Amino acid sequence: MRSEGQPALRRTLGVRDGMAIAASSTAATTSLGIGMGALAVSAGRQIPGLLLLAFLPVFGIAVAYSRLNRTEPNCGNAYVWVGRSLSPWAGFLTGWVLLAGTVVFMAYTGAVTGSVVLQFLNKTGLHSAFGVALDPTSTGVSTVVGLAALVAVTLTAVTGVRAATRLQLWLLVFEYVVLFVFCGWALVVGDQRFSLSWLNPFAIGSVESLSQGLVLAVFIYWGWDAAFSVTEESRDPGDAARGGLIALLAMLGLFLFGSIAFERVMSDAELVRNGPQALTFLGSHLAPEPWASLPLAALMCSAFASLQSSVIPTARGALAMGRDRTLGGVWTRVSPRFGTPATGTVLIMALAAGLAVLAFGIPELNDMILTAVNSIGLLVSLYYGLTALACAVRFRHRLRAGPVEALCSVIVPALSSVTLFGLGATLAHHYATMSDHFAARPDNGWFMLLVPGLFLTTGLGVAAWAKWRRRSPYFTTGRGTDADTVHLPAGGTTPEPVSEPAPRKGAPS
Repeated sequence: MRSEGQPALRRTLGVRDGMAIAASSTAATTSLGIGMGALAVSAGRQIPGLLLLAFLPVFGIAVAYSRLNRTEPNCGNAYVWVGRSLSPWAGFLTGWVLLAGTVVFMAYTGAVTGSVVLQFLNKTGLHSAFGVALDPTSTGVSTVVGLAALVAVTLTAVTGVRAATRLQLWLLVFEYVVLFVFCGWALVVGDQRFSLSWLNPFAIGSVESLSQGLVLAVFIYWGWDAAFSVTEESRDPGDAARGGLIALLAMLGLFLFGSIAFERVMSDAELVRNGPQALTFLGSHLAPEPWASLPLAALMCSAFASLQSSVIPTARGALAMGRDRTLGGVWTRVSPRFGTPATGTVLIMALAAGLAVLAFGIPELNDMILTAVNSIGLLVSLYYGLTALACAVRFRHRLRAGPVEALCSVIVPALSSVTLFGLGATLAHHYATMSDHFAARPDNGWFMLLVPGLFLTTGLGVAAWAKWRRRSPYFTTGRGTDADTVHLPAGGTTPEPVSEPAPRKGAPS
């Protein structure tokens, strides 16, 4: 429970704020702008079908999140739900994977943001400054600019989550207007003939390519669950679930619309070749300057919003873990002035910045993005799968509560969990067999497995320290500190009582 006198998170958010956080974190413009090339490597012309197929298990995960959040709203969400329903060790790894994976994502997205800013400066005619070439394909220069972006978004996240969501909402409006106009025009004037086969993901050549493409597509949808991290700052915990689900459905429409538009203009080879500059290519192909720079401006807004909406849920997940003493007490400090976990937010930024500096070892930005996406995609499959499994286990008694309840609470989450575990296992096997030796290269299978392996190994080490040195009560019950008492304002939705199997042997009743 929260100690007396400790500042509390402020309940100021509604459905619109949750939707803005989820949509900004998913970052449709950034995903389309830099992800189409990576998807084209695996899927070819079947990118729209791949995105449609990947949506099915992701939507099942969203249903699981909604069901669990209705019962137990907590800013730690999956970390708390998995720990209580499956195992505290699995729950901790879920929280740790999300924390570590998001830090890596922020480090690489910072570099992407820097690259977009440099592209924009090049468009204005500025190609060098202080004797340094402003090359958007340079990992080093892009990272330096990205570090400045990390500092800027951290400041806005520290000073108040409501103000941050309002900024994100305006950025989203600008992005989507630009995206709709240019993609709509691309559908009209594109010279690549549309085929219904684009919507058939099973036309992809091999199981390995399909699996890798699906993991990448799941990663592209990643971020909608950020809405659930602010459930303790929402006036009604159900607002977070509604905002996340609305944003996820909107992302499906945007991804299908955008991917078909891109393929109407670019061949597979052009998609792969342009990589992170695909949106810039689209703008220059469809319009003269200065209008051709609008998609790049939208991409820049999307990258900034994505960074900001990544640091917000990560700091709150770390807050939940700190309250349980699975992480240090420094993560629990809430600013009395702003009502936000300010210290944790700054620490997240510092960790991401440090990792971004280490990324200098990978010379090309395209290779760096591909390495990060593939590695984090495996981790996203793991923690989404565990969360859906936790939902199916916790609510398994509802199999007899009617077909709709059985479907939404047990069957759909269980199928989604099995699907994501299967995708992760297939891709891990592919990585393990694609290279006969280890090399620190983004096209080396063992290197692709190294990052998630390090995350899980370090996570087990931190969990062991928390259990036996900090003696965290979480490892006895898996129960989050504030999970049993959720302070709601007048008129707020009362959480459903938690119904679960009897406590594990040795756990207090």
